[in-house]
Amino acid sequence: MKITQFRKNEDAIALSVMDLDILVNKIKTEIKSRPVSTFREHLRYILPDERCMFANKLPQIIPAAEFRKVNGQKQMKNYNGIVELTVGPLSNKSEIALVKQKACEQPQTRCVFMGSSGKTVKIWATFTRPDNSLPKTREEAELFHAHAYRLAVKCYQPQIPFDILPKEPTLEQYSRLSHDPDIIYRPDSVQFYLSQPSSMPEETTFRESVQAEKSPLTRAVPGYDAENAFLMLFEAAFRKAYADLREAGLELREDTWHPLVVQLAKNCFASGLPQEEVVKRTVFHFYLYKQEELIRQMIGNIYTECKGFGKNISLSKEQQLALQTEEFMKRRYEFRHNTQIGEVEYRERLSFRFRFNPLDKRALNSIALDAQMEGIPLWDRDISRYIYSNRVPVFNPLEDFLYRLPAWDGKDRIRALAATVPCKNPYWMDLFHRWFLNMVSHWKGSNKKYANSVSPLLVGPQGTRKSTFCRSIMPPSERSYYTDSIDFSRKKDAELYLNRFALINIDEFDQVSSTQQGFLKHILQKPVLNVKKPHGSAVLEMRRYASFIATSNQKDLLTDPSGSRRFICIEVTGVIDTNRPIDYEQLYAQAMYELEHGERYWFDQEEEKIMVENNREFEQVPPEEQLFFRYFRAAQPEEGEWLSPAEIMEDIQKGSSIPMSVKRVNSFGRILKKQEIPSKHTRSGTLYHVVRLITR
Repeated sequence: MKITQFRKNEDAIALSVMDLDILVNKIKTEIKSRPVSTFREHLRYILPDERCMFANKLPQIIPAAEFRKVNGQKQMKNYNGIVELTVGPLSNKSEIALVKQKACEQPQTRCVFMGSSGKTVKIWATFTRPDNSLPKTREEAELFHAHAYRLAVKCYQPQIPFDILPKEPTLEQYSRLSHDPDIIYRPDSVQFYLSQPSSMPEETTFRESVQAEKSPLTRAVPGYDAENAFLMLFEAAFRKAYADLREAGLELREDTWHPLVVQLAKNCFASGLPQEEVVKRTVFHFYLYKQEELIRQMIGNIYTECKGFGKNISLSKEQQLALQTEEFMKRRYEFRHNTQIGEVEYRERLSFRFRFNPLDKRALNSIALDAQMEGIPLWDRDISRYIYSNRVPVFNPLEDFLYRLPAWDGKDRIRALAATVPCKNPYWMDLFHRWFLNMVSHWKGSNKKYANSVSPLLVGPQGTRKSTFCRSIMPPSERSYYTDSIDFSRKKDAELYLNRFALINIDEFDQVSSTQQGFLKHILQKPVLNVKKPHGSAVLEMRRYASFIATSNQKDLLTDPSGSRRFICIEVTGVIDTNRPIDYEQLYAQAMYELEHGERYWFDQEEEKIMVENNREFEQVPPEEQLFFRYFRAAQPEEGEWLSPAEIMEDIQKGSSIPMSVKRVNSFGRILKKQEIPSKHTRSGTLYHVVRLITR
């Protein structure tokens, strides 16, 4: 059984495989430089949100599969069926020893050891299919591993008194190399048997522990730190003290603070505030530092005489419900407002739901029922009020992806991606590079005045993987913002796609009618969307994210000569290499680096001229253009006659019976101009200098 060790440096990656026995010895005996011990020592002085730089000196250990390096990227060679569970965070060595003991009681435990941080325990268990075989392809392995991870959690969690940290069970899931002299390794452990699944498992909650809080302060203001909780309860008790005294008919003067302090102390006692905290805040509030001993005695007497500490909180019902709602929501769920799709997404904490999903009616009802099961009187409207408020942070998935990228390593991956498409166009890689930068710039929102109005158009026979290539441009994490289904006959929906998707593939471009190509030209150039929401009166301006790419099996595609510069047409001459692994982080890091350093992302006139010239072989030749060269040719200066487009069309119609219309005459003028027929402007319109080839 081979385990993968992976280390990523600034300019290269180092990947090696080793037997599990060798890895166990490496964990048991630390090398002379003691990198794990150094990491643990420095980790003691790191704040919770900071990253320890010494972590990068520890290689990544990938237990699930044996990987190899292909074109600088990891590629799975063999799946070995190891599932890793992480238990923690743990506070001391006795807790670590307890977890290891409980894990060893399970016969399926292959090995168990302390994690590199010294605060977790790693449990490795092995899985196989009933016939003792393992998945061979990556697709099968991903399905098998996801189900195996879920089964392992279900088996181990009831036996272990601490939480198993939920991690998305990918084949590349790793942990840092650790050191544990007391690692427990059993080569003959029992394997889990699992039939090959055909789909991903359902995402259901596996653990949700709601503990009864003993502190009345925490019950009163759940989810708040002590300082904020003290302040909120004290101010509420103070406000209620004034109201109680007024209700009793007592008039308060500036020099009469005794009854107010007494009533305040009663309210603070009922709210569960500690006595010393009440004394300090009362003295500070009234500036009675010289009277501190008297105030201390007054409050002390109240706390001695009264009963029911923390039983009658001074917060209003509305305040209590709002605080309970916020604490419940933050403890049980994660929410974010996805600006790309305009919806709130959620996922359950401590669950198998690793990805965010749109919030629907079923989820809203489930949240309300979960709250009521905990004794919180929440209804649908309360849930909706919280979710559709500023309590839920906004999230832009494209910007989040782009601004989390690592530094670019200097290798040109954009042109390398274009090079996987076999074609005879010498400008293809440079034009694709420019288009790619334009797409990323558009995602960033760098220029809201102009849209990415150019679209690559891949032309070739079926089976050349054109659509697969288009899909591979999007990183897997953002692939839900890719679509190859757009209906130009539904114009409003097509325009909304400009905001909803990041990349739109116009699959089977030849199916777009000539009338729809005019609308296509319109949305290619549309920089923003102006949309009127249903039942609303205001017209909203929505940001455009989408860029376009297209595919076709037919070559005669373009019907509008003036729109030819909007497409980078290439003829695919072979099967596109879509099996080559793509380092998406570096691919997009290159684009971000070049944009930040001033690389031009728009097409200049020279590049547009190249596209127009190259696209001529992909244009549809209309009948009137074909017939023109049958009956006419361009005239030399000393010959021919000057005719209008209508006169030329009329002459062609006599010999061919082609129908004549105003629209056809207008488009015929553009055809003559495209063919560079000599022309001049007169009072009666534009005339063209031609010679008749057939005289009637």
